[in-house]
Amino acid sequence: MHSIESKAQVLIVDRDVAVVEPLRLGLAHAGLAVGAVTDKAAAMAALAERPPQLVIVDWDMPRHGGLELIQAVRGSNPSEGVGLIILSALSAEHDVVSGLNLGADDYIVKPFSSREAVARALAVLRTRSRKQARASLSCGDLSLHAATHSAAARRKPLNLSAVEYRLLEFLMRHPGRVFKRTQLLAEVWGAGSEVDERTVDVNVQRLRKLLTEPGCAAYIQTVRGFGYRFAAPLARGDRV
Repeated sequence: MHSIESKAQVLIVDRDVAVVEPLRLGLAHAGLAVGAVTDKAAAMAALAERPPQLVIVDWDMPRHGGLELIQAVRGSNPSEGVGLIILSALSAEHDVVSGLNLGADDYIVKPFSSREAVARALAVLRTRSRKQARASLSCGDLSLHAATHSAAARRKPLNLSAVEYRLLEFLMRHPGRVFKRTQLLAEVWGAGSEVDERTVDVNVQRLRKLLTEPGCAAYIQTVRGFGYRFAAPLARGDRV
């Protein structure tokens, strides 16, 4: 079982016990922590108390409750990382397309196989997990958040320019690898850029200056006669 999936919280929102119970049991058997509620109010309370990694919601709830819940999940910034699967008895193509256009990761038509639904739920969780891994990056005492283009060293924000952020991100995503200045120009500034190699040196110097106060300047190393590499110090207890 995937380690992230085994820790994931799932919330099922559906009034139909015949639908909910087999699905709940299947998800629990797959190692997920599963909660189930029957209406929008209870679902909103559950979301506020502890946002899950995945919400499985019946679109056909009365008084547009399913639609309002879907919009709440997708319209709230704190819920951007939440996976969303729609359950519905509506099977026409335009219904499926409408559900996906609302931001659902998947659309499952009733009646359905609980085994298939569990497999599709796990697929959504895996995809979301990979996206979140790409959206944030941590190495040593440095962390980057792609969604906000923000960086921090030892939990203190770094005031980086757009170029400095891209340079740091590129180096952090390839730890230990040495890059020539021409390679960094192509990857960070773009292959068609007209800036010269000195620009790389200047921006590396700026990055090191910003990283000096939090004690992280040594993360960016110069390899004489070649270029630069990112190398976070070993944590305590680690061995070479």
